[in-house]
Amino acid sequence: MNKAKSLSSAGRHTILIIFAVMFLVPFVGIVVAALHPSNTPVAGFSWPERWSWGNFAEAWQQGDFNHLMLSSAIITVCVVPLAAVLATLAGYGLATLRPIAAPAIATAFVLGMTLPIELVVVALYFELEPLGLTNNYLGAILAETGLFMPFGVFWMHTHFRNLPPEIAESGRVDGGRDFVILFRLLLPISWPAITTLCVLFFIWSWNQFLLLLILMTSPEKRTAPIGLGYFVGEFSTNIPLLSAATCIVAAPSVVMYLIFQRRFVAGITQGALKG
Repeated sequence: MNKAKSLSSAGRHTILIIFAVMFLVPFVGIVVAALHPSNTPVAGFSWPERWSWGNFAEAWQQGDFNHLMLSSAIITVCVVPLAAVLATLAGYGLATLRPIAAPAIATAFVLGMTLPIELVVVALYFELEPLGLTNNYLGAILAETGLFMPFGVFWMHTHFRNLPPEIAESGRVDGGRDFVILFRLLLPISWPAITTLCVLFFIWSWNQFLLLLILMTSPEKRTAPIGLGYFVGEFSTNIPLLSAATCIVAAPSVVMYLIFQRRFVAGITQGALKG
């Protein structure tokens, strides 16, 4: 029995290592390519003879990433807390308060996750343009928040539904109102799920491309992924500089994940075990 268990554990670890290598190799390749001298050809996964750290500064200046990163930061910093709060309140209401037609509403949010952004982005533009919500941060923030709601509500609804009902019932017995039960009893044990959701929202918002490409037409308000798209068109033959710009755009998402790695994994594991 112990031998079979050891073999099973070794097999799982081997599969995880293989997948980790498959995901990490492309990132390492981009970083290595970014360290080659500018305007030099990069043949596959070749190690540079001379490390050119100046590519990152040159890419930052050539791509005008001061404005691009600021625009991405403004939108992301506003979208993440707004979407997380709305998703938490909606998930709590559907799972704990159970209003009329709660199952149908929850199903509608699940179906919303199957709706591709490519199908609605043009119609969304013509809906927001008469309201003056195109080519400004407010329209982008509201559009992204709405885009993230189906998954956010589904995630928090599933989390609250799987919590022991005795927790909320004990609060009601003590005379606690719905918001008191949420903030004092349920939120303290829900931070792993909320943190995981916030990390996902941050990554999705920071890397959002098509939606903001349509809504933000002004060059001064372009975000980092959109600026990277224009950067590719201008420096498509300069692989080291293009790789450096890619690393710049991807860095905030990687840093955010590394900072909240433990909470992120805890939230994913908690959802998997309860689901």
